Amino acid sequence: MPPSPRIPGRALAAYGALGLPLASAALPVYVHLPNLYGGLLGMELALLGALLLAARLLDALVDPLIGVLNDRLQRPRLLAGMGALLLALGMLGVLNPPRDGSGLAVWLVLALVPVYLGFSLASVSYHAWGALLGDDPHERTRVTASREAFGLAGVVAASVLPTLLAPTLDVGLARFAWLLAAATALAAAVTLLAAPRPAGPARTAHDAGRPKRFGGIAAPFGNPAFRRLFTVFMLNGIATALPATLVLFFVADALQLPRHAGSFLAAYFLAGALSLPLWVTVARRSGKARAWLGGMLAAVLAFVGAFVLGPGDVLAFGAICLLSGLALGADLALPPALLADVIREGREEQRAGAYFGLWNFATKLNLALAAGLALPLLAWLGYQPGATPTVAPLYYVYCLVPCALKLAAAALLWREFGRSPEICHA
Repeated sequence: MPPSPRIPGRALAAYGALGLPLASAALPVYVHLPNLYGGLLGMELALLGALLLAARLLDALVDPLIGVLNDRLQRPRLLAGMGALLLALGMLGVLNPPRDGSGLAVWLVLALVPVYLGFSLASVSYHAWGALLGDDPHERTRVTASREAFGLAGVVAASVLPTLLAPTLDVGLARFAWLLAAATALAAAVTLLAAPRPAGPARTAHDAGRPKRFGGIAAPFGNPAFRRLFTVFMLNGIATALPATLVLFFVADALQLPRHAGSFLAAYFLAGALSLPLWVTVARRSGKARAWLGGMLAAVLAFVGAFVLGPGDVLAFGAICLLSGLALGADLALPPALLADVIREGREEQRAGAYFGLWNFATKLNLALAAGLALPLLAWLGYQPGATPTVAPLYYVYCLVPCALKLAAAALLWREFGRSPEICHA
């Protein structure tokens, strides 16, 4: 057979562009919003926590429903554009609350509806679109890597711009929301106008005459390859979310370097972005499953190294951030590409939305489970933020628990897929 046509770099970049504003919007909502409403504007913390918990749980449950909607309409470009517009409008509201503090709870709820709905609609449709691009496994890896590279650039931008745009965080976030709206409009236009159009579902003689069957929310679990991949993704995802949840505690209390937190995070995300071409190359030579396994082992090595650090170890922890960022590149580029292989090999293109709806649900559930498991466990072990005599539990939960989960995920990945160059052949 002749080689499959290679997607031009310009077309890949056009597809990946929308990933930048989507990732940029997520960071302020998860990181800055609690401090903005609870710290700067004085909203009651118990009420704020309850509202955010309810919103995030509902957000996670909506994703599979959006996936089914995507499959029934078969219009991922339209839905991605609509979602991006809703997200931009919602971010303008959520980051520009009333300065006098009146009606904050109502304002927050009304602003979060378009934020979460828009993000879910855009991201599920956008990922489903990407799964239909590329005619061979390596091209699908390139598609995923392009999207994640722009996403990491968006995370870095969102982490530094609010503090650069104004002397105070609340004004900086308000100005960032307008900048994000403009970036979203520009990126959406580039992606919708210049990115490759999604391929239509493959039809074979075996399929001829059969009605289209989109199935329900749980239909992808009928695919054995998806069930196995989903299990690995959940285990690995919790292992990755735990350090992300606790890194600021670890930097402040274990390393006693709170002023370096921003530099450590920047090093981590930049290493992840720069490593994406490396993982694309490794996956092409050894297969995605084996490459992902290598990323898991690199992460384990990084967190074992963190376990032996102490106060003031700036350079050593910087090196660990670079190594764990290298592993992050594998976590970002390879699992969605493997999922795209599962979808295409199983001729499930018409259900791509359902697959990525469940995938996004798992991603958000991992973040919730990480916080729900790690914080109570630390409290039970006696850790209190700011109390340096109690940092030993932090070392166990930040360093060793993720290692155990990563090794379990790696073992399962090797057992299920490691003997085959590509997951679709497992």
